[in-house]
Amino acid sequence: MKVDQLLRQKNIYYDDLISGNILQPLHILPVQKNGFIDYMKSIGKLGGQNKVPRLSNDRKIADGIKRYLYRE
Repeated sequence: MKVDQLLRQKNIYYDDLISGNILQPLHILPVQKNGFIDYMKSIGKLGGQNKVPRLSNDRKIADGIKRYLYRE
């Protein structure tokens, strides 16, 4: 996948984690329109004073946002 290759080129630490089988390769799933906003609202973090989550050592965010995946 092109995005994964570019990430590996830009971030040697990410490349090491993928090469060492610590992380699984990148897997992108589309989120429905306003899905992320709806997710942030559902956890009480919608508004100008709340930061977008960047990194997490667990699957809490990924599992929470699964409800908002795009489905045809």
